[in-house]
Amino acid sequence: MADIDFENAQTLEAPSPLRNGVKFTRKLTSDSGGVSGSGGSGSGGRLREAARGMIAFVEGSAPHLSTETREILQSRLKTVAWIFFSGFLAFQIRWLFIWQADDQHWLFWLHSTVTALLGAVASWLTWSPKLSSGRLRFAEAIVFGDPALYFIILSQQKLHYAANLTEGAHLPNIVAPWMLLIFTYALFIPNSWRRAAWAIVPMCAAPIGVMLWQRFIAACPGYIACVSRAGVGNYATEQAMIMALAGVTSLIGVHSIASLRRTAFAAKQLGQYRLKRKLGSGGMGEVYLAEHQLMKRPCAVKIIRPDKNRDPRVLARFEREVRSTAKLSHWNSIDIYDYGNTADGTFYYVMEYLPGHNVGELVEEYGPLPPARMVYLIEQVCKALGEAHGMGLVHRDIKPANIFCAYRGGEFDVAKLLDFGLAKPLTDATDSHLTQEGAITGSPLFMSPEQATGEREADVRSDIYSLGCVMYYLLTGKYPFNYQQSVKVIIAHASEQPAPLRDLNPDVPEALDDIVLRCLEKDPDDRFQTAGQLRQALLDLVLEDDWSRERAAKWWSCNGCPERKAMAAAAIEAAAV
Repeated sequence: MADIDFENAQTLEAPSPLRNGVKFTRKLTSDSGGVSGSGGSGSGGRLREAARGMIAFVEGSAPHLSTETREILQSRLKTVAWIFFSGFLAFQIRWLFIWQADDQHWLFWLHSTVTALLGAVASWLTWSPKLSSGRLRFAEAIVFGDPALYFIILSQQKLHYAANLTEGAHLPNIVAPWMLLIFTYALFIPNSWRRAAWAIVPMCAAPIGVMLWQRFIAACPGYIACVSRAGVGNYATEQAMIMALAGVTSLIGVHSIASLRRTAFAAKQLGQYRLKRKLGSGGMGEVYLAEHQLMKRPCAVKIIRPDKNRDPRVLARFEREVRSTAKLSHWNSIDIYDYGNTADGTFYYVMEYLPGHNVGELVEEYGPLPPARMVYLIEQVCKALGEAHGMGLVHRDIKPANIFCAYRGGEFDVAKLLDFGLAKPLTDATDSHLTQEGAITGSPLFMSPEQATGEREADVRSDIYSLGCVMYYLLTGKYPFNYQQSVKVIIAHASEQPAPLRDLNPDVPEALDDIVLRCLEKDPDDRFQTAGQLRQALLDLVLEDDWSRERAAKWWSCNGCPERKAMAAAAIEAAAV
């Protein structure tokens, strides 16, 4: 049973290469403003050079910070601030139990001040959603500079105290806290080694400077005596070498981490597109939210799974998907911007990013749709299908997850038909090898009887049946055949009659019930013969209620994510003006 999609979620499967890839890429990138391709001169060459520079760019090593690096830096600084706060608080509590020197009250209160300041910065970093790069660098200076100043004073006090012990002067090891500070900075803060050196080198020099202060400026007799007995090479040089080794090691570590970040950054690059987060996945690939590096335009990128990219049938299927979808130009069909492949053989293509929900998610979250809204959305889908069918394409995988209720062009409830991964020309002998004879294609819950049995070729009327299943689900919140086992669902499509919609939702008008059930006839000849006929039947309905772009904006102003609510409210206000 090849090509079955058993998921009833938004599963966008994967991209593919084209056999005429070079020609097609140039056409698409010319239309969309992309810069993919090779060669070229003038502005195109400069754009390509800039793009190559972006791939090598390590965020955090430039004068400005990207959004992603700011988020990483804030998260790391928050972690370090809480670690330092906890450590200082623990030592402060310990100090309360072993406090012996009466003349060290001021040092205790200094310790308390450092602890409180670290706690305040940690709280600030935790409760502030997104800080600017300037504020993050200020927080970085506090998180590391505050302990550093305390360690300078503490180191001086340790040297002074130890050198003047009555029971025999000896010099302590003062570099331990500095090494902790240095390696924490190198490990947590995203940097280039050059920028890190501006922080690490002073940290390495600070304890050496304290020792020199005690020897030449403060002229501590006890310290001078200790150094004389121990020998300059036996103490001061030892401490200096330890700090030098710590500094060199940490800088090498920073450089290694930056190299790994560069590798990870390049790995998340597909041509000129920067992957941000996964939006969905299916049996053969994933879809990611991405951004064009130069145009800063959000888009969705489909990539083929690495374990599938050596299967000729899979690659041919995705080639067909790109070719089929790229031919479509209707407002209610998904737009394809670009396609390509990486050096390691990963194939991808780029399509428009659609803010909103697929219609299945609307039903899951808000219940069955009002009949007027369902008609408003499906009427748009019929127009997209009409163009595809007119070009000889059968979708073959119409389901709620592949119909998006989007915000486009200042309008809400714009229906978009997605995922032509199973689309097949009605007459194309070259595609016969992609779908085996008798194979079952589509999603079991929404497939037509002819797809379920595999006994006859799917045609435009198969899409009408699948669209009828979608309407059934949108109006009732139930599938026409709601069995747990996929095999039972497939058999039911071929042999059982669905329950009338009004049995499940009395609010469905009888005329609309008849339209949906006509779409679900077993014999293709008994269904609507074209998407245009179905659309006209929906438009001819007389409904008690109405749905419009204004009503859609009002609905979104009360539902969905805060960003979508704000956009809908702004659209309503603009329409009122």
